[in-house]
Amino acid sequence: MLFSRNSLCYVCEMAVFRTFLCLLWLLPGWLHAEAVRVQGVRLWQSPERVRVVLDLNGKPDYRLFTLKAPERVVVDLEAARLDADLKLPKNDWVTALRHGKRGHDGLRLVLDLNHPVRPKSFVLPPQQQYPHRLVLDLEPVSGTRAATRESVSKSTAKKVEEQGRDVLIAVDAGHGGEDAGAIGAKGTREKQVTLAIARELVRQINEQPGMRAFLVRKGDYYIPLKKRYQIARQRGADLFISIHADAFYNRKVKGSSVFVLSPKGASSEAARWLARKENDADLIGGVRLDEKDDLLATVLLDLSQSATRQASQEVAEGVLQALGRVNPLHTGHVEKANFVVLRSPDMPSVLVETAFISNPREEKRLKSARHQKRLAQAIIEGARNYFEKRPPAGTWFAQRRKVRTHVVSRGETLSGIAQQYRVPLGRLKQFNQLKTDRIAVGKVLKIPASNG
Repeated sequence: MLFSRNSLCYVCEMAVFRTFLCLLWLLPGWLHAEAVRVQGVRLWQSPERVRVVLDLNGKPDYRLFTLKAPERVVVDLEAARLDADLKLPKNDWVTALRHGKRGHDGLRLVLDLNHPVRPKSFVLPPQQQYPHRLVLDLEPVSGTRAATRESVSKSTAKKVEEQGRDVLIAVDAGHGGEDAGAIGAKGTREKQVTLAIARELVRQINEQPGMRAFLVRKGDYYIPLKKRYQIARQRGADLFISIHADAFYNRKVKGSSVFVLSPKGASSEAARWLARKENDADLIGGVRLDEKDDLLATVLLDLSQSATRQASQEVAEGVLQALGRVNPLHTGHVEKANFVVLRSPDMPSVLVETAFISNPREEKRLKSARHQKRLAQAIIEGARNYFEKRPPAGTWFAQRRKVRTHVVSRGETLSGIAQQYRVPLGRLKQFNQLKTDRIAVGKVLKIPASNG
């Protein structure tokens, strides 16, 4: 059969028309299939901000803005629908989370607030057990939370000058918030164990003469790795201790470890694996992937800070030795790896792996308050030994190293005075140029430092 040119054009036009009708018929299904589903919500509150995390099944197209009177943060999601009941835990900032349809296929989420905030947002791609996440960081507007400073009286300042200031130790509980860290067979989360041990460590340090401590992470929220040592530096810490309890695929692996920074490489394959795993915490905890930082510059500066690295090594050796008396050691030496959290260029820093939470026996012990107390005591012992040997200028430990005097009273013996001040008898005699143990009442003895 022969077709004219006009007949062929008509057939082609009808075919195109039918295809167009099919596309119109399929379009709603396509739109529905491509809709992003909101699958859950979590909230974490820290001293600096509130973080709201939305779990999604895909990358969202969204718009974020604020409304006044009353204070609200609004998130408009294009081509989205709700697949979960969104409930937020009680907190000091967000009073309610409301939602509703927006347009034909959009979704609007409204956060009702107690305070004005400056919102920031970013999207995280899938990571381990987490899907796509839309992260909303609500930071206080300047002036809503005024910073307070402790006032020091003149008498207190004079006392500090005479007796020496306390050494200040920053205690960092690993992980937190979105980042649960390692999880034991019985469901024990590393972030909870590290915070419990860190709190006990701070409590015990603050009972020690000449020592004071503070928590870098005070609750269940995430702090970026770089921010952790920055907080310690801003507070003027003399030492940074990061507490962890990691896992390994072999459940038989056990023991405590202490790590220091090694920008050039790890001391073992296990150390390299562990550092890579810990450094990935920012991907889970929620840090903007497009943020640039000066980690390279920091590491280069680290290379010139041999004194800081040597100090970290000395602290770590003391802590490891003390830990060996309360828990088996994974290795008998201090490990080295390129941990982000240890990259402070001017502050001794150590990372303590208290035990393997993946080991059933150690997981059980890590949950024990008694064992947590013993771990804290061991860490303090190592830190204290370091400060007694290398006291920072102007501290209580430095003042103790100055020569003291003792006036001999009736009935006292040279050996008794040596025992009282915890110095060897021979050293006391040599320091005072004494040839015998006999001393006269009223004689003024010079007392050397107990550690030489």
